[in-house]
Amino acid sequence: MPNTAIDTAIDTAGKAGTAEPKPLSRPQMAARVARDIPEGWYVNLGIGIPTAVADHVPLDREVIFHSENGVLGIGPAPAEADIDRWLINAGKQYVTLRTGGSYCHHADSFSMIRGGHLDLCVLGAFQVADNGDIANWATSDNDTAPAVGGAMDLAAGAKRLWVMMEHTTKDGTAKLVSKCSYPLTALGAVKRVYTNLAVIDVTPRGFEVIDMAPGLTLEALQARTEAKLHPKQT
Repeated sequence: MPNTAIDTAIDTAGKAGTAEPKPLSRPQMAARVARDIPEGWYVNLGIGIPTAVADHVPLDREVIFHSENGVLGIGPAPAEADIDRWLINAGKQYVTLRTGGSYCHHADSFSMIRGGHLDLCVLGAFQVADNGDIANWATSDNDTAPAVGGAMDLAAGAKRLWVMMEHTTKDGTAKLVSKCSYPLTALGAVKRVYTNLAVIDVTPRGFEVIDMAPGLTLEALQARTEAKLHPKQT
């Protein structure tokens, strides 16, 4: 059942069977992820596009969002007039607190992660392999300091790891691969991948396509994917 206007637009477009493939926008991707998170889960949203997921969970549905800098109970992004400059997430973005939200020490926050108390973590990635390996280290290619942040802890400590990313790079290079060529963040950790073209589970037989963007065929999706894709088993 759709939860937001964006969800409705996605569903309507899919039923209409548009002639041309229509990749999802980043807000639509975030809405698709939000729709799949069960009630009551504790969820860490990684730096980058996953942080938008918090904007698409209705206030009457309880999902407790966590940020590793020490925030529990994050709500949607604030309007400019409502910004609290002391309240940010791990990506230095301004956030809000839902009712019952709280702050904690950085060490306590990582104790939640390492103690296995998070039901789910949603990370961005450069590559995901069909055995669940993930590569999401920041590199120095753009004059930024190499770093992995809390991703290694999250990949090891959360009960489930989902990835949210564009399906290919800007030059069309596949990001869903048979073997990662970038340094690995974690081995065999990813359970599901959300891209602007598809929702794909990581299974014992490899990548299994659960859903696709409006107008996209499995053959067209495979052409944008280096690893072998399998249709959903019924």
